[in-house]
Amino acid sequence: MPKKTYAVRYIAGRPVEHIFPPFASRQSGQEFPSGKALPSLRILRVMVWNIFKQQRANWLSALKEFSKEAKLVLLQEAQTTPELVRFATSHYLSTDQVPALIFPQHSSGVMTLSAVHPVYCCPLRKREPLLRLAKSALVTVYPIYNGQLLMVVNVHAVNFSLGIDVYSKQLDSIGEQIYNHGGPVIMAGDFNAWSRQRMLALYRFSERMGLDEVRFINDQRRRAFGRPLDFVFYRDMNVCEASVLVTEASDHNPLLVEFESASPSRAPLCGTEDRRYRYLRSQRMNAYIPILSKDIEGGMECKK
Repeated sequence: MPKKTYAVRYIAGRPVEHIFPPFASRQSGQEFPSGKALPSLRILRVMVWNIFKQQRANWLSALKEFSKEAKLVLLQEAQTTPELVRFATSHYLSTDQVPALIFPQHSSGVMTLSAVHPVYCCPLRKREPLLRLAKSALVTVYPIYNGQLLMVVNVHAVNFSLGIDVYSKQLDSIGEQIYNHGGPVIMAGDFNAWSRQRMLALYRFSERMGLDEVRFINDQRRRAFGRPLDFVFYRDMNVCEASVLVTEASDHNPLLVEFESASPSRAPLCGTEDRRYRYLRSQRMNAYIPILSKDIEGGMECKK
């Protein structure tokens, strides 16, 4: 019998809460509850890091240093050790983790730390066919200062599989979430895109979803077979600054991206993004709707 998928929420001073998909499922057109917005700064700093199950001695000092002023921290391979939970609950208002692997003492999986409580939380898991180990993803939604709702997708993609069938199915379950969301989106994490097939699947998926890729000038992301593993994609946002932070505290280097919420009513604070190109690209999404509907036949794990 397959294990249930759920998220574990850590908030300082409160009991640990388990969030199961049936309670987090979202029907088309359903409104999100109101909630406190992310700090009313027009620049949103986001950190993304595969933390390697905290196996390196200096992981905590690196996390403290790199996450300064970050309002969202997306971790992969995060083990719920007392040290990490203590850091998360003392520096962030809400922390959600999707257990993918259960170790004798602690679970490991994607973990999202946020400066405000999410108004929506959907945990996802996909089992690797060869090693039978699970990888997880987490979809959370947060109000932002301009009244919009930001969807954040924290991804650790399946690694060991023959072909890309399971890899694509994991993306499809994420795709239904993104496709049904009308606001800005940030999707980031360790995508294990180490083959040409996986790269093509990932880029085709981002195209269908209308997502752009964050580019890094001094690109020192972790690579396998010459291809980067960690990515940040976005929609309806402007990228102000993007960098890769070099460290020995993990086998992956953290990604740090500063976003500004896009608004047609004013000029962006940063960047020179071609709005016309983005508009044309979003229109092309319509051609992919029949394909997407076929790809995700059978629905997602969070659907009732």
